[in-house]
Amino acid sequence: MTIHKSPSPLAGRRVRIKPGVAHPEIPNFGGSEIFVEDWWDRVHGRSWMAANGDPPVLAYLVRTGFAGHRVPIDNEVLCGRVGHLGCLVHVSELDLETESNKEG
Repeated sequence: MTIHKSPSPLAGRRVRIKPGVAHPEIPNFGGSEIFVEDWWDRVHGRSWMAANGDPPVLAYLVRTGFAGHRVPIDNEVLCGRVGHLGCLVHVSELDLETESNKEG
């Protein structure tokens, strides 16, 4: 079931991930840019919490479970790419204050 009725305002944009955010498969994840596709639920038709066995979701669970910062457990989760790898990021992990928010 789709939760977000409209696209994320960040869909189709590159946004910087806050420094210090770690990923088990992507070195220097924090501080890098993610190309945001859209809300996870809009891309996949269901909450990320119902995506059993999906590799990017498993990586998200691992990294947020061991994060040095608190990540809310809700559906404010975006689907995107860092380099060629698909990944999930919570909106609270994005640095929306920088000027790196640019299209495509």
